[in-house]
Amino acid sequence: MRSILVINAKGGCGKSTLATNLAGFYAGRGHSVALADYDPQGSSLDWLQARPEDYPEIQGLNASDGNVKVARNTEYLIMDVPAAVHGKDLTSIIRRAQTLLIPVLPSPMDMRAAAHFIEELLTVGKVDRKQVKLGVVANRVRENTLIYHTLEQFIKRLGIPRVGTLRDSQNYIRAAERGLSLFEMAPSMVATDLEQWQKITRWLNSKRSMPD
Repeated sequence: MRSILVINAKGGCGKSTLATNLAGFYAGRGHSVALADYDPQGSSLDWLQARPEDYPEIQGLNASDGNVKVARNTEYLIMDVPAAVHGKDLTSIIRRAQTLLIPVLPSPMDMRAAAHFIEELLTVGKVDRKQVKLGVVANRVRENTLIYHTLEQFIKRLGIPRVGTLRDSQNYIRAAERGLSLFEMAPSMVATDLEQWQKITRWLNSKRSMPD
């Protein structure tokens, strides 16, 4: 089973958006997908509640108590983790994952928080880069702005691959309202966004995102 964890200690950085779109991506390709929501707010589970019945099924798992029971035939487990997870709880969740995706917003506060969190992952969380692969996604970006270039330099200094850049787009809101991923929207409407996602999905489907 392929397990992908979307995580960051900073709230509001787009974790649920990444998790739901990944779930929709793999489900749309005929895979058996489970979406585990560790957040008591249940944003990802709310997205599933809004999902039309005639779209590919995604198994929703309420993991707010830390327990996850995945069906045996599950091919992809996508995990959406809330901001306030630290210490032993953080270590326990990470043990389930092969790949960690860390969304980072282009703001000084978010970049500093991301730096501290990644340090925690590598120390308190005891993330071994041979056992778990990390990738950063620059999220809600407006290119050709000063803060975007600052974010680019920041990610380079982290020594962790930037596996994708996603623009600030209303299409994510439109998709979320309907319980859909961008991959299930009209292609003409989301063409630019899907092009940006290609780099992320290509990395996730490559050996570079898998433990050694």
